[in-house]
Amino acid sequence: MLQINDLTFDAWGRRFFDKATVSLPPGAKVGLIGRNGVGKSTLFKLILGQLVAAGDEISLPKNARIGSVDQEHPATPVSLLDTVLEADEERHALTTRLETADPEEMGEIWGRLIEIDADSAPSRASEILAGLGFSQEDLQRPMSEFSGGWRMRVALAAALFAEPDMLLLDEPTNYLDLEGALWLEARLKKYPHTALIVSHDRELLNNSCTHMLHLAGGKLELYTGGYDDFEKRRAEKARLQLSAKAKQDAERAHLQAFVDRFKAKASKAAQAQSRMKRLAKMEPVATTIEERVAPFTLPSPPKPLAPPLIRLEKANVGYEAGRAILKNLNLRMDLDDRIGLLGVNGAGKSTFAKMIAGALTVQTGELHRDKKMKVGWFHQHQIEAMDPKDTPLEIVRRAMPDASESSRRSRLAQWGLNFDKQDTTVANLSGGERARLLLNLVAMDAPHVLILDEPTNHLDIDSRRALLDALNDYEGAVLLITHDRSLMELVADRLWLAADGKVVPFDGDMDDYAKFVLDRAKQAVKPTQVAREPAKPVASAPASKKVAVEPLRRKVEAAEQVMNRKTRDLAELEAQLADPQLYVKTPAKVPELEKRRDNAKAKLDEAEAAWMELAEQLAEAEG
Repeated sequence: MLQINDLTFDAWGRRFFDKATVSLPPGAKVGLIGRNGVGKSTLFKLILGQLVAAGDEISLPKNARIGSVDQEHPATPVSLLDTVLEADEERHALTTRLETADPEEMGEIWGRLIEIDADSAPSRASEILAGLGFSQEDLQRPMSEFSGGWRMRVALAAALFAEPDMLLLDEPTNYLDLEGALWLEARLKKYPHTALIVSHDRELLNNSCTHMLHLAGGKLELYTGGYDDFEKRRAEKARLQLSAKAKQDAERAHLQAFVDRFKAKASKAAQAQSRMKRLAKMEPVATTIEERVAPFTLPSPPKPLAPPLIRLEKANVGYEAGRAILKNLNLRMDLDDRIGLLGVNGAGKSTFAKMIAGALTVQTGELHRDKKMKVGWFHQHQIEAMDPKDTPLEIVRRAMPDASESSRRSRLAQWGLNFDKQDTTVANLSGGERARLLLNLVAMDAPHVLILDEPTNHLDIDSRRALLDALNDYEGAVLLITHDRSLMELVADRLWLAADGKVVPFDGDMDDYAKFVLDRAKQAVKPTQVAREPAKPVASAPASKKVAVEPLRRKVEAAEQVMNRKTRDLAELEAQLADPQLYVKTPAKVPELEKRRDNAKAKLDEAEAAWMELAEQLAEAEG
């Protein structure tokens, strides 16, 4: 599907790709992986033509459609459902043409609409929107009523609905909750075309992708399987490389010893020269160099407090008097609890976290908490609220006013911010560097409770693993809100669900919750009330039997034309396969022709079924 041959690309004073070559098979779901900053987003821009390489190193099949989610959808007055439907450009163009088409042209337009299953488009769009968290009532709301985060989901929904031949997704789960991420994981698995996905979500890469495309050192290397398979093969490759290098080093030492010993002796000069040539021609074995990932520092509380740390009894909490977001909370948290908080966006997870952090008081009921309890609270708004002119060193100076300058710099270095990053402005730090700084800061005073609200949005896979290791070593309580299923599974030993104005224990594990989410998404999709016609009537007319029958008659005629074309296609292929000379002269073509024959048979069956259904509808209308 996608061919990249000897791609070399330099920009912003560095080389991103150095003679990189790879070929992606049609229909593959490929996870594009690599450290932050290696050039994954740059590759997307090159494929989309937003950046241009020196020659024709990147190629796609002729007329291949490319889709991506670059930014949030504009805040237009168009309804949510219509916005997504317009993403199918062919359907939109055909239904628009129907309004002004001549009668002779209508049969051709109806035929093509039937071929692309235009009538089912509203229900397909509704299903995607429901999976991404939109309600049935949202479908007719104008885009201008949705926030930027929800309009990002609309852009993703539009890309999935359009089903381009090459779908490019850059961190698609960053603006989704866990429920949306679980749905997207299942959806991508069934995506009918090729998809290239940049993601640091291990579960999505394992469960949705058929291949991993690793970008490192300016090179692209394709592996089959999910991320876990990639890690195993990468480790095995590194082991074999080290073994080959050790053998080569031993051979080099042996040859060099012979040269050093005999190069001055006339009787052995020729042999010495021969070995010197062998030494010169030996290509060094390349070894995989793994970059070090700085650990997270999450110090445990020095003295445990008496249980429970927090106890809620019939507590109601909200932002306005008399209007509770969460009601009748009866929960407790102890020092050794690792709680994963589940629930869709808007269910009250952040409200609950604010209450536990002490930023929000209960309206009624009781909240008991130890007065000595310290809370470390990380949330995404902290990253957004950082002063872009600030530097890590200035931030740590305020957090450690009595420490020496060398102690502050040493602390930043421990957090993975080396000397040249310590005086860099926040505006010039990557999202991962900002997240790393803030995560370490909130835990610096050894809190008894760590509240982590989407801590992994900007972290790569290796940094996520480092955070997991730190959390497993941390001896305080953890309240975790994340769309990263892998982190949730490996950290949380209890699950609470925020839903319907309550927070209650969830009876089950993450597999049970994934099934619960997907079943709920299916139930949320109700038949969309749309007319059977994909376009407005050509002209207004009195409601009569003739008006009702005529459009159906045109559809039947168009369906019959489609069926006839499919019949001819199948007959041509069967005639080729019936020719004995095919098996003598070009037997290699037989499997491909048989495959095309089977596809043609399936399409003919679909066309016949569509014709029969329309014919029955026409018969009923005429009767």
